[in-house]
Amino acid sequence: MSFLTPEQPTKIEEPAAEIATGARLVPRITIQAFCENSQTAQLVESAAFDRRMSKVALTTHNGGVEGAVETYKSNPTPNLIIVETGLPPDQIPDALSRLAEVCDASTRVIVLGHVNDVLLYRELIRSGISEYIVLPATSQDIVSAITELYASDGADPIGRTVGFISAKGGAGGSTIAHNVAWAIATTLRQDCLIVDLDLAFGTAGLNFNQDPPHGLADALLANQKVDQTMLDRLMSKAANHINLLTAPATLERTWDFEERDFEQVLEICQKSVPVIILDIPHVWSAWTRQTLSSIDEVVIVAEPDLASLRNAKNIADAVKAMRPTEAAPKLIINKQGIPRRPEIGAGEFATSVECSLIGQIGFDAALFGTAANNGQMIAEVSANNKVNDIFNAIGMQVTGRSPGHGAGKSASLLKLPSLFRKRA
Repeated sequence: MSFLTPEQPTKIEEPAAEIATGARLVPRITIQAFCENSQTAQLVESAAFDRRMSKVALTTHNGGVEGAVETYKSNPTPNLIIVETGLPPDQIPDALSRLAEVCDASTRVIVLGHVNDVLLYRELIRSGISEYIVLPATSQDIVSAITELYASDGADPIGRTVGFISAKGGAGGSTIAHNVAWAIATTLRQDCLIVDLDLAFGTAGLNFNQDPPHGLADALLANQKVDQTMLDRLMSKAANHINLLTAPATLERTWDFEERDFEQVLEICQKSVPVIILDIPHVWSAWTRQTLSSIDEVVIVAEPDLASLRNAKNIADAVKAMRPTEAAPKLIINKQGIPRRPEIGAGEFATSVECSLIGQIGFDAALFGTAANNGQMIAEVSANNKVNDIFNAIGMQVTGRSPGHGAGKSASLLKLPSLFRKRA
């Protein structure tokens, strides 16, 4: 019996895009793994900590292929089965055939094997096995295989989410986020959506001289009724390639949210816009943690003082703990050179926080004050100012167009080569 089903079309690799796309989250599925070794079980369990697996229900069991066969003789099969086998190559197909006899037609199977054999791989793929991964492997290999499997076949790339958060109030995270979005839109000519998550005090509307009647709050309060059509209606156009989801910036009600209240809105945004800039307020709550753990890029904006250093270090450590397989947050030092203020050097600051420094922006009260009061971006007030080059460079880095200068190993993930990749 074969694992092949009519719903499994041929997958064709798409060429790499110039701008890095967002990571596609695995949908809410159930995965059960049957391992022969405790090390393999630990490997599979570690994959559950990847942010792409945040919706997945994963359990591990002992017994390998035979354990799976016995289990599913009397139990329904999950969406995905991961099985480890140490059998010789000539015995693996027969063992998997017995598993196929007790599986539902819609169930997919990933095999973890110890034999690096191209002929075996081809035979398993022909029989309907979704992927064959040679051990030893990494949790990244497993997550990537699952992600490729459940990213809807032929789906368009999803938007890249970049979140800016200030290390302390007044550090300028919103100003930097908006100007970087402007740089991405004008320099890279990429459609960019700014989502102002500070519902009570957000400044996206002010900074772009916009006062739309609707915005992010309408989407959140719609609960399950929000869809792409509604979201398009709630967006306001600020400039070429720039749209806003503004905050109401009112205190007529309290803006308390559950952990995943923003999740649906952001997922819909990712389906229609290549770059989503999240202006994240300086608060620490369940939804803030969830947002920071699920987006593609986290950027901390800090002033060169002790309070910012402490807070930036705390934020960076928390984000790293939530995203152990992802790149570390990036760091921007803002408001450098305030007269008569003692400052911590940028290099020392970045070393202490253990983040890659991607931008240093000097203090210029006249320039930034004029832009804020006029509802303009810095490039509109002073097109030739060198700070625009810094915004352009930051935009290039957070959209994956260039590596961070001086970035350490934590600044970018290396994709290790592997013999077997799903190409059926």
